[in-house]
Amino acid sequence: MLGFYNYTVIATYCGLISAVVGIIKAANGRPDLAIICLLLSGFFDMFDGTIARTKKNRTDEESRFGIQIDSLTDLVAFGVLPSIICMRVLETQQMRISAVVVASVYVLTALIRLAYYNVTEEIRQDQTSEKRRFFMGLPVTSSAVIFPLLWCFKPIVGSYFALATLVSVVLTAALFVLPIKIPKPGGRVMAALCVIGAGIFAVLMDEFARGRLL
Repeated sequence: MLGFYNYTVIATYCGLISAVVGIIKAANGRPDLAIICLLLSGFFDMFDGTIARTKKNRTDEESRFGIQIDSLTDLVAFGVLPSIICMRVLETQQMRISAVVVASVYVLTALIRLAYYNVTEEIRQDQTSEKRRFFMGLPVTSSAVIFPLLWCFKPIVGSYFALATLVSVVLTAALFVLPIKIPKPGGRVMAALCVIGAGIFAVLMDEFARGRLL
């Protein structure tokens, strides 16, 4: 079989599966379930690199394979999935044309951001062994926090939720490709993001149980 099959890729594959399930749920009219899948994909992405680095005898092919599947998974999970969720939310408010345009632009900017990062990272690694300290542009994985957090406020925003979603998607897409230098999060920031993500998950599950996310 083609590919590499060991524990270092499990988290990445789980993130992809969660994203695919989310896309299916959103397409079937359940963006509330899809947003939870998006958050889960973010959790898997947060730890896949750490898990991969525990294998000290990885070959160069295994390492490069891991980089490629991580990037491809990011496009599906944090590019395609949020765009489908956005379309479902806007379509319910008779904003179909806006949904198609905004979703398409969002995926395009996510694709550009990922491709740009891959190219510049390869060049950087050829020139130095130092760890990256800054990102140029907002990482696409940030959507795993931005949109679930927005959904936590859906019961409060009420009838303005579709507009809030539209604005959030447009701003996020713009930040993907704007040349803004963003510090790479360290261990403490990552731990804080884990806590925030767990809190968002708890709120979403509570709202879901109350039927307030539909």
